[in-house]
Amino acid sequence: MFHRLTTLLLGVLLVLPLSSQAATYKIATISPDGLSWMQKLRAGVKQIAIATDDRVKFKIYPGGVQGDDETVLRKMRIGQLHGGAVAAGSLTRFYPDLQIYNLPLQFRDYDEVDHIRMEMDAIIADGLRDGGIETFAFTETGFAYMFTQEPVTSVADLGELKAWIPDNDPIAAELIKSFNVSPIPLNITDVLAGLQTGLINAVVAPPSVALALQWHNHVKYMTDLPLLYIYSTLAMSDKAYKRISDEDKVIVKGVMDRVFTEVGQEARADNAKALEAISTIGIDIVQPTNLEEWQTVADRSVERLIGSGEITPEAVQLYLDNLEQYRAGQ
Repeated sequence: MFHRLTTLLLGVLLVLPLSSQAATYKIATISPDGLSWMQKLRAGVKQIAIATDDRVKFKIYPGGVQGDDETVLRKMRIGQLHGGAVAAGSLTRFYPDLQIYNLPLQFRDYDEVDHIRMEMDAIIADGLRDGGIETFAFTETGFAYMFTQEPVTSVADLGELKAWIPDNDPIAAELIKSFNVSPIPLNITDVLAGLQTGLINAVVAPPSVALALQWHNHVKYMTDLPLLYIYSTLAMSDKAYKRISDEDKVIVKGVMDRVFTEVGQEARADNAKALEAISTIGIDIVQPTNLEEWQTVADRSVERLIGSGEITPEAVQLYLDNLEQYRAGQ
């Protein structure tokens, strides 16, 4: 009798509609709602819901209502959130070598970025997956430049700076100290106030970010040197991602990869426009002197990063080998 009842119940479960397995995944970002990329994300999650017959839905928390990147990741660990659109640098605890793209003064232009990313994006994604994080297409934020209240043209000028670094980012602190800059850790939402009060007098950011967050109103100079490359990603905890069926994962990944690829392409165009606008809004663009000295200090900072154990020498060597091979072919 018990065996027959168990068989009957199993049969009922097997014929239940798939919609009964529906789940809503909570994802958060510090980016304000209404931005172009947020509109693309909302359109994407709507497409996913339709394509999966509402088996997979996403609820988006924009504008930092769930906290900064570190807070979002903590909430992912305890299951309060399932994912977040975060700066890649915030994910170093899951795969430290992802910061190879962030090494200062290594990329010279976007052609190099595109080539290296074709070679190494999959390696980084695999490393994050091994660390418990599922990602989709990495999205470009862009080359970051130095915005200051006094002109900075030489390495010696850096000693006068009090520069913002993201809160809870010891790696950024280590790098910036290599340039003899005083790091001031702040939540990104506090940077504007920091500039207004004089707590900081320098920020390093892509031009489009400096404009969007109104930082440009409180600086006077931009040093015309792309210091480092910044990228972001939509990260989901593997525990949450594994709840999605294989069939629906194909849909989710296809849509999210497309969305974040488009967002990255748009960011590149926005940064090009922002660079053109910089000189027309009262910011003087100054040229760096003695580029060899800048490069020497940057290379030394990479060595310090390796020595501290924050990144493996194997990852750096693979990155540099790929870069050298590309340059040799140009």
